[in-house]
Amino acid sequence: MSSKITVIGAGSWGTALANLLAENDEEVSIYARDQKVVDSINQEQRNFKYFPEYKLNSKLRAFSNLKASLESTDLVVISVPTQALTDILAELKNLISPETIVVSTAKGIDEITFKTNSQMIKEAGFENVVVLSGPTHAEEVMEKLPTAIVSAAHSKEAAERVQDLFMSKDFRVYTNPDIKGVELGGALKNVIAVASGICDGLDFGDNTRAALITRGLNEMSRFVDYHGASDLTLVGLSGMGDLVVTCTSMHSRNRRFGIEIGKGKTLLEAKEKVNQVVEGVKTARAIYRWLNSKEIDLEMPITEEVYQVLFESKDPYQAVEELMLRSKKHEMESVVDNSLWKI
Repeated sequence: MSSKITVIGAGSWGTALANLLAENDEEVSIYARDQKVVDSINQEQRNFKYFPEYKLNSKLRAFSNLKASLESTDLVVISVPTQALTDILAELKNLISPETIVVSTAKGIDEITFKTNSQMIKEAGFENVVVLSGPTHAEEVMEKLPTAIVSAAHSKEAAERVQDLFMSKDFRVYTNPDIKGVELGGALKNVIAVASGICDGLDFGDNTRAALITRGLNEMSRFVDYHGASDLTLVGLSGMGDLVVTCTSMHSRNRRFGIEIGKGKTLLEAKEKVNQVVEGVKTARAIYRWLNSKEIDLEMPITEEVYQVLFESKDPYQAVEELMLRSKKHEMESVVDNSLWKI
């Protein structure tokens, strides 16, 4: 028996997930504010704005009325940017049961409250929250290329329900109880991806990218560990997997944005060039402000340099030079045992 699922947000990722669920023979509604997008899906089986070249599953139905899209729904997938989540939740509270499973797919942190998406969803009154995260470009999911992702939740039952709904021969879903680690990994990797793009825009090489990804993972691990999540989660798909794909692929809007910054464009010019939400920009600012509001010893040099390049007009070459000339460190400070050194 199929489930009734509502996907809120008809951007590239929301459309790809909705189409995947419809291909899995679920009854799927997708909500979009743009009536032209709704009409193109319902009348032409295409999302003209994001995937005009792909024909969508005929079972997928689009709505511009949120209440209508949620009628008799069993599960809700929210696929809107973090900054749009508060408004959506305010509407949802009066339209669905508090027991409804709500799946969060955005990768960001609220700039004002420094809360993750799952925290905001729970505070809105929904306890059954699942985070879906990992190295997943929407374009490749639409092409049915093999993809793996993580379904994270405190409830094993909820995580496995989402796993069952999304699983297919092209889309493998793993479960993970570390919802905070999965979510923070997905947010933080966008900042490192912006840095990777900046280095590419400066015409640095593979050595630079490899070093940045590796040290970026180290920085992410410190942050996740500080917040009580498992740094082992970052070895998985929502950490290292997502970090690698976002730092290396031209599908990555964060990397493409960084490339434009490295080429000398301003923040506004780079945003206009990408013409999509670049979560890494807001996440870098959120983390920088959080770091400077706390009296803690937590080093995040890549994030700090990205912030200064984006918001304080720091020269990208100078930022890289200062990263290279930081004080000497062990590679793995937390595991160094001085007794291991040969004197």
